[in-house]
Amino acid sequence: MVEPVSDVPLFVMRVSSHKLSSPLLFSLLRFAGVLVRLLVLVAVMRPLHPAPPRVVLGPPHTVETVHPVVCAHTRLTDEVEEWKIQRTLSLVREMGAGTIVEFFPWPYAESERGTYDWAHFDRIMRHAENQGLDVIARLGMVPGWARPPAEEKITNANYLPDEHFETFAQYVAAFVGRYGDQVDAIIIWNEPNLSGEWGERAVDPEAYTWLLRMSYEAAHAVDPDVVVMGGALAPTTDAEAGSLNMSDIEFLERMYAAEAAGYFDVLAVHTYGHVSAPQDAPDPAVTNFRRIELLREIMHRNGDDDKPVVITEGGWLDDPRSTIGVRPGQRITYTLAAFEMVEGWPWAEHLCIWNFRLPLDLRSRRDAYYALVSSDFYIKPIYYAIQAFAREWENPYQLWTIAEPSAAD
Repeated sequence: MVEPVSDVPLFVMRVSSHKLSSPLLFSLLRFAGVLVRLLVLVAVMRPLHPAPPRVVLGPPHTVETVHPVVCAHTRLTDEVEEWKIQRTLSLVREMGAGTIVEFFPWPYAESERGTYDWAHFDRIMRHAENQGLDVIARLGMVPGWARPPAEEKITNANYLPDEHFETFAQYVAAFVGRYGDQVDAIIIWNEPNLSGEWGERAVDPEAYTWLLRMSYEAAHAVDPDVVVMGGALAPTTDAEAGSLNMSDIEFLERMYAAEAAGYFDVLAVHTYGHVSAPQDAPDPAVTNFRRIELLREIMHRNGDDDKPVVITEGGWLDDPRSTIGVRPGQRITYTLAAFEMVEGWPWAEHLCIWNFRLPLDLRSRRDAYYALVSSDFYIKPIYYAIQAFAREWENPYQLWTIAEPSAAD
């Protein structure tokens, strides 16, 4: 007689025959059953997660300011949530700053050679335009495909081989071709007098001048009216320079010796006060706010008086643990005095405070203390003090400011 074939799998039959004698196995089966139910529930619920916040531009805005010298260096490069981009730029406008400096890294647009992805840059530009802000675009950084392979040479993201100077210039041209009508100016590279910003190698003013020339010519071939900024040098004394870095003074002098004058329309300058008041006299051996005047003197000696200067980074730090920091009240006083000083220089156009806000404060304690607004949108007193200056409102933090000593004192 043929035995009927059971529909129950053999392993189930074996488990069933042992379940009373194997409590552990029974528990495992119960757990597996619960796990299966949970997986089914997740699969059903997953499509029901809330949609990301929808960002609506709304009507275009206009910046209300009495002092267009006020400018902010934003850092939206790594901000992934669009509402935070909109909120940041809205706060810039409300502060009374009509101009921003923003970083547009080459690798973010061309991670694969010859293929551009402008989506993130488009988003920033769209919101800046909606807020009525002028944009100074800082261009730099190097994609991995343009750097030597790691097994051949260890480099950082700022290492640009000579053979790729032209490739970077092509990126500059592509950027200008897309955003020429939306940007006020472009900056070629950042602090090339520092080794870390030049690929962790000895800096080279002549090589930078060559890069500046190629970028300038590429940009102007696309848009003859585009404003190209050169320099953006870090304030560095000879004592601080060491063997790989270079004083901003020497670097600029060598740029002019290499005939850089014909390849930038505006000199971008970084100037920080550290522990000095903005009124302190310039000194080649000291990093202070008026160090910018030493660079201006080099321009004068080279017949470049007609070119303006824009301070694309500047300000004071109020980190209580820093050796180059000041108290919050001092920072407010010094910053407002610096704006007034820059307004009095006929050759200077903007003072762009470093920095407005970071996507994540925890990434850099120092830069977090430079910020006017925290990453979670806590607005610091210095923001309101700058807003009061820019829009000529009453300073709500007047008691915080430090009175300057009178002549009688």
